[in-house]
Amino acid sequence: MLEESLLPEALRPTVRRLVEEFARSLSEKELESPEQCLGGAIEPKEFNHQLTRAFAASEYIAKTCTVNPELLLDLISSGDLFTPLTDAGYPALEAAVSKCETEADLEHCLRWHRQRAMVRIVWRDLNRIATLNDTTTELSCFADTAIQQALAFHYRHLVERWGMPVGEESGQAQAMVVLGMGKLGARELNVSSDIDLIFAYPESGETQGANKSLSNQEFFVRLGQKLIKSLDAPTADGFVFRVDMRLRPHGQSGALVLNYDAMEDYYQSQGRDWERYAMIKARPVAAVGGEHSEQAAADLMSLMAPFTYRQYIDFSVIESLRAMKGLIGRQVQRRGMHLDVKLGEGGIREVEFVVQVFQLIRGGREPHLRERQVRKLLPVLEREGYLPEGSGSALLEAYEFLRNTEHALQGYQDRQTQALPGDELGQLRLAWVMGYENWDAFNSELGRHRERVAGEFRDVIADPEQEESPDDTHLHTWLALWEGTLEGEEALETLRQHRCEQPERLLELVEALRNNRRVLSMQASSRERLDSFMPRLFSTLLQGTDQAAETLARITPLIESVARRSAYLVLLKENPTALDQLVHLCAASPWIADQLAHYPALLDELLTPESLYAPPGKDELRDELRREVLRLGWDDLEGHMETLRYFRSAHALRVAASEVTGALPLMKVSDYLTHLAEVILEHVLALAWEQLVARHGRPGRDDGSVDQNPEFLIVGYGKLGGIELGHGSDLDLVFIHNAEASLSTDGQKSLDNLTFYTRLGQRIIHILNTQTPSGKLYEVDMRLRPSGDSGMLVSSLKGFEKYQRNDAWTWEHQALVRARVVAGADTLAKEFNRVRANVLGQERDQDSLRKEVLAMREKMREHLASRDPDGQFHLKQDPGGIVDIEFMVQYAVLAWAAEKPELVEYTDNIRILGALENSGLLSSKHVAQLIDAYKAYRSVGHRLALQRQEAVLQGDEHFVDERKIVTGLWRQLLETHP
Repeated sequence: MLEESLLPEALRPTVRRLVEEFARSLSEKELESPEQCLGGAIEPKEFNHQLTRAFAASEYIAKTCTVNPELLLDLISSGDLFTPLTDAGYPALEAAVSKCETEADLEHCLRWHRQRAMVRIVWRDLNRIATLNDTTTELSCFADTAIQQALAFHYRHLVERWGMPVGEESGQAQAMVVLGMGKLGARELNVSSDIDLIFAYPESGETQGANKSLSNQEFFVRLGQKLIKSLDAPTADGFVFRVDMRLRPHGQSGALVLNYDAMEDYYQSQGRDWERYAMIKARPVAAVGGEHSEQAAADLMSLMAPFTYRQYIDFSVIESLRAMKGLIGRQVQRRGMHLDVKLGEGGIREVEFVVQVFQLIRGGREPHLRERQVRKLLPVLEREGYLPEGSGSALLEAYEFLRNTEHALQGYQDRQTQALPGDELGQLRLAWVMGYENWDAFNSELGRHRERVAGEFRDVIADPEQEESPDDTHLHTWLALWEGTLEGEEALETLRQHRCEQPERLLELVEALRNNRRVLSMQASSRERLDSFMPRLFSTLLQGTDQAAETLARITPLIESVARRSAYLVLLKENPTALDQLVHLCAASPWIADQLAHYPALLDELLTPESLYAPPGKDELRDELRREVLRLGWDDLEGHMETLRYFRSAHALRVAASEVTGALPLMKVSDYLTHLAEVILEHVLALAWEQLVARHGRPGRDDGSVDQNPEFLIVGYGKLGGIELGHGSDLDLVFIHNAEASLSTDGQKSLDNLTFYTRLGQRIIHILNTQTPSGKLYEVDMRLRPSGDSGMLVSSLKGFEKYQRNDAWTWEHQALVRARVVAGADTLAKEFNRVRANVLGQERDQDSLRKEVLAMREKMREHLASRDPDGQFHLKQDPGGIVDIEFMVQYAVLAWAAEKPELVEYTDNIRILGALENSGLLSSKHVAQLIDAYKAYRSVGHRLALQRQEAVLQGDEHFVDERKIVTGLWRQLLETHP
């Protein structure tokens, strides 16, 4: 069977072994040889050529055929191995599923037919007896059939048990429509692809015709869950398709299935630009529900059209696609994915983006541009003048080459990868499969295609090239300074001429850096990059700041940290804007300099000042994080933790840059930092939940159902609760659940609900607190929970309420004033807010309250205030400082909330003070004075934090008037008895 002459010599031993194992399997099972089954379909010699090529190119085919040789013999004898798919699709799969009685039967049937289809399709693809279009179409057709048959099977069984789902208004049987997204939607599925799905049904209602009924929502959720399990769950027979549901509205935290009204509301009010791009390829791939299912699918597509395609020429998409490509590019750089033929420069994704930009700009006006397939649209775009003559055909040639390369990579082991091999044998195999004698020849052709794609992409969508600045006539001088040939008095005089404020110190820093151990041990290529970079740095320092020496001292740790990752030096050298931003920001803040030295990947953020100084809103933050983690599985804890840490560091840099440059006022800074923490906490809760559910199942409820989403709250206290986070602030958190402790989860490794939610809290803390190479996400303080460190990590809402009413100290009620739900279940959050309002609104004896507040404040002053109040001022703890204002606010809420419940509506000091003014409890003058002092203190505190300094001002001349006002009001409110 083996035709060794076809193979490069290095591949022969491996392929010989695989063929021998296959022959041995045939013999052990007493089966005919493949040649005996040909029946004249092709010549035996040609078949042996194909088998040799298939076994050499695909370990997956070789192993599958060795384990199940009957499968290959069936493909040969039926002729299916040598003929293209007919329009009939996969009738054998439909017939086989119709005979399945149990879910186990269904899962085995789907997986067996998947193996048969994959061997056939990959065999034909690698032997080039099928075109790229044949391969992707047949894979997509099999996926459509598998989804439809599994969906219909489960629908029948669920209807038998729960009845038919019926619309509340129409009275009609309700269909469920499955949208295929991405490559499945475009019928461009690759040989080892996930399938991205969205589920929807027309209208609400409930099932009819059985003893028990379900809401339509619950019926279709169960149907969707069963469909996913039948396709995705690994069994002894493998899996059918990995199913990804994260493109649905609200992502992983959203409902698995939505009705059409909810779908329309989401996309029209909350849909993001990137969801428009995804919806371009959306296609109904399956539907069940009787005679109305086809119409339901058509109705859904009509519903989505206005969201996807604007009825005007929409050039705004260029900026949006550019931003998305930037995110992908940064991900590629951070993960070292430059050799990825999909996401790397000049890869498949860039071809897709070129097509999508024209679809989104003009697809609303020109319906023929709504074609889902890239290969069909490229000739159209060239023919109609959207692409220059020759560009469309060149991109199509490159696209087919890249997709064939992708299939060769994935078909080898049926593994989802687009990364080029790094080993010699893998490189030789890939080159041979693609028709090249050696790796160099293949790689040269690949490089040619990628270069063409990257060039076309830049012309269409990438950022405009920055105008080159005139050559710096002093660069040769600064090179001499760096190399040490400009020294002594001559160097000092040159620096003075350029208005360097401390030339002696700058020379010392240059000398120290030149002789730094890390610099001396740099490889030659890296040292060349450093030598080219340093003159530009000196030039920018001396032109861009009046404290060049101090700024160089701050930048030096960054240079040391990238000595072995000198690509960052190239980034700064070739992007003058980024270098300008580096100098500007490090001159303004040593905190920013430290962040960049610890996380050099953040230099990427300096490339685009328009986003660096433009803070996103909370929804934009949430959406950006969702895109960053979209392709991470929930089981990839390390991937999520690193992504979250970069996400937080990048935005911490952006907010600090905005603050030190004056682009963002104090209150907006706190909003940004607080929203950032909230978005991260939302995702951390979802991540911890999904991991625990996968291991232990879902917590049970009294009615026999289970929690579909966590009945759990993360409550923020202190600065987080008060929407006043600063740079590097800890998170004061309390965890609350609402589960029945006596019940258990429904997984194989079941836990009682209380243990489950306790572990959920522990997992959240682990994700936030664990030290990774990128540091901690946040420091977490749980000491404000009921009973402090001795209390349970997670409290029930009833237990929390009981503790607050019966056992909490006054200072704990003070802390509750600033408590706010920052992540978790909406219904439970409303219940927490009710409990908080009731506790804070209790009648209190004001004399006792005043004494307890004063006693606590005095204790804090003894331990935390400055020891020299006449020579320095501690912004927070000294009399007249921040804590005095906070204590007055908290006292006022506890003293008067029983009469004025509106005082408990807000958790931040500024708005509580406004509520006190509106209620007539404090005068407008006093409120304005307190707000002004509070903002002034916090603003200086932020500035000191960015300068890496403590919140202590030396001398007694600082904030004299503000301190007098605050201490006067303190005495009036708390120390003067009525």
